[in-house]
This record gives sequence, C-alpha cells and structure tokens, in this order.
Amino acid sequence: MAEVIVSSVGYLKQQITDGTHTFFADEPLEAGGNHSGPDPYSLLLGALGACTAMTLQIYARRKGWPLEQVEVSLKHSRIHAADCDDCVATQGKIERIERYIWLSGTLNDEQRARLLEIAERCPVHKTLASGVSIKSYLD
Repeated sequence: MAEVIVSSVGYLKQQITDGTHTFFADEPLEAGGNHSGPDPYSLLLGALGACTAMTLQIYARRKGWPLEQVEVSLKHSRIHAADCDDCVATQGKIERIERYIWLSGTLNDEQRARLLEIAERCPVHKTLASGVSIKSYLD
C-alpha cells in the first residue's frame, strides 16, 4: 500500500513525501498562497495524465507498436448534471475531467483506437471512476 505524507510548511504550502521523493503543493497568489507548487487539482490531473501516458507506453511496447510519445492535456470543471449526457446523476453539479490524448508515431487507425480504449484502463482512471471510499482518522 502506497503511503504519502503531507506536512504544512507555511500557511498553504504543503510538503509531499512518498518515502523517496519530496515536492510541494501550494495555492496561487490570488487564492492566498505563494504559488510555490501546483495546486491540489493540478496534482490530481497530473496523476491521471502520468498514469494514462505510462499505461499507453507499456501497452504499446508490449504489442511492439511504434508509439513514440504520448501527451495528455487535462481540464477539470464542475458542470450541471442535467448538461451531462453520460452521467448517472440527474441533479446538482458533478465533477468533470476532460482528457485529450495526443499520440505520435506511425500508428494505424486500429492501433490508435485501441490505445484510446486502453487509456480507460489506467489504474488512476479506474480509481477515480469507481467512486472512492475515503476514511479519515485523527491521530
């Protein structure tokens, strides 16, 4: 089980450590932070984008496909459930992540379509789409 420790190092600046790597999250200046690192939603999107690219690269290499590079652009927004054609919820607002994937390499249309299907299987995508159970404890 992965463990990440987040510690405050100022008002909104947070130090994130995974046991090997250390980096920072913060809020932008206009939100009261010092902009010394990405905001939490940028980190979330970065995790999904990184997992997507890694999953596609692993799959293509295993298949021997000529995938040279993957670029993933992500956007987070909140939309009204009534405006969502493929959502279960019909009322209130829902979270939406739009993921745009660019593939470079001499891939044919069938390979590109399959890679789009595989993107849906990236572990972080599956976690986010499954509805996560979060339990909080005070120490």
